Amino acid sequence: MSDAPSQITEPARTGSSEFDRDTAVRTRESGVHEALLSPGWAIGKALNGGYLLAVLGRALRQALPHPDPFTITAHYLTATVAGPATIRTSVARSGRTVSTASAGLFQADDRGREIERIRVLATYGDLGALRDDVRTSAKPPAMPPREQCFRATDHPDGDAAVPEMGRRLDLRLDPDTCGWALGAPSMRGEIRAWLELADGRAPDPLSLLMAVDALPPTGFDLGLTGWVPTVELTVHVRARPAPGPLRVAITTRNLAGGYLEEDAEVWDSADRLVAQSRQLARA
Repeated sequence: MSDAPSQITEPARTGSSEFDRDTAVRTRESGVHEALLSPGWAIGKALNGGYLLAVLGRALRQALPHPDPFTITAHYLTATVAGPATIRTSVARSGRTVSTASAGLFQADDRGREIERIRVLATYGDLGALRDDVRTSAKPPAMPPREQCFRATDHPDGDAAVPEMGRRLDLRLDPDTCGWALGAPSMRGEIRAWLELADGRAPDPLSLLMAVDALPPTGFDLGLTGWVPTVELTVHVRARPAPGPLRVAITTRNLAGGYLEEDAEVWDSADRLVAQSRQLARA
């Protein structure tokens, strides 16, 4: 694997926010893309799965004729660390309304061998071309106003309790779902929060891929501690989000055999359900 360049650039649509810079990819040749993965999105030593999915999602956007992820499924094979990475994309079908491709993210190990970290299959389309007809029984999560919710820095341990990724987010946890931080988990398996990027960047379909995996794991509300690594994550993006803070609600109903599922809903400032996800994680 060749070394990634010190400055990764993309077409002009990439903004100047930290999220855009840290998810940027450069197409080296057809089907081969380079990224420089930032340590700023780490949970412990490993990088967050939602952040990595956004990087892969950006590479797929460059490889496909359609701009938006409709559905994307990732299998996390080994932990990904900060530094150079190569993404290889393969287009399976390019249609008029949707296109489908696979992608793999690769890094070199400490012996120089190339290791595949993540394998993805995705279908892209144009969310702006979808009809406005909505028929749903889903309702936005009932949450207190943002100013009545807890920031990560409100933890009794202060900044020491905030993972590196948390410094890139303006995350406000619903007080009813963060008793675990004080040693009193509700055992309901629920966490809800307001979410924005700390630098004020407006949400878009790529940032939704990160948002579904941005909250503390619901395993904490079931009394678990420590890392809860993702095994598989599927995201459905339903609409381009309106500017403003997102509301994210995640739930777990079943922890068995050392694994749990986590279902997420992401709602925008216009009360639209803009993304849904399910992941399998190891407790």
